[in-house]
Amino acid sequence: MMGPPPHQYVPMHQTSRDGRHPEPPNPLADEAADEAGFCRTCAFARACLAVGGGKTELSALHCLVESVGPLPPGGYLFREGDPFRAIFAVRTGAAKTSTIDHAGREQVLGFHLPGEVIGLDAIHPDRFPCNAIALEPAQFCRFSFPAISALATRMPVVQQHLFRMLSKEIGTVGLLVGDYSADERMAAFLIDLSERYAVRGFSSSRFRLSMSRADIANYLRLASETVSRVLGRFRSTGLVEIEGRELFLCDPPRLRDIGKSLLQG
Repeated sequence: MMGPPPHQYVPMHQTSRDGRHPEPPNPLADEAADEAGFCRTCAFARACLAVGGGKTELSALHCLVESVGPLPPGGYLFREGDPFRAIFAVRTGAAKTSTIDHAGREQVLGFHLPGEVIGLDAIHPDRFPCNAIALEPAQFCRFSFPAISALATRMPVVQQHLFRMLSKEIGTVGLLVGDYSADERMAAFLIDLSERYAVRGFSSSRFRLSMSRADIANYLRLASETVSRVLGRFRSTGLVEIEGRELFLCDPPRLRDIGKSLLQG
């Protein structure tokens, strides 16, 4: 399931023997090996590795996991205002979070890839402040928050991981607020996706955009036409290659330089 190594150029026009274009990698979490094992892309994988993937005490965490889905594209994982009882992690596919304003307009808040957590922002209000919607056929893991909080008091590594995820959630709030150009926003968005795929062990240079151009534009606070123009300009200058929703980053360093004002670290 792995794509080409990071930054290795594979032309989009190159075809296989049957004449079809090569497919980009489709991120899928692998199945748990045993009762104390977890998916490679699991949101708690780092916490598990910290204490050893085969430790029997991890079975307590494993028992908290419930499978949800598959949901079809457009299916709701939860809706704005639903009571908060659990956090979720994407297992396969992708999802977006969004809100609807008083005028009925959608505002996209973020996109979530395999292994990433959804719902941490609901802890304080005790209700989900947004909708979570599948972008493509998707499966999720459900973690009862009261149960995982109780487990965290007994397993410091789980508690530390929860704090780390909360800190990251807070750090991304307002990242796109500011007087940034369309090129800066798009470059930073593509590099951010690249790095998030890489963390999960997938190709950082070749992936499929699960979200629509309209959703990307909404998230970046740009017009859809502007997104199309920027991607066209990136393609004409050799920064990316695009075929439908398949994307190849031809020059990640240049993209990073363009979007550096928005990128953390």
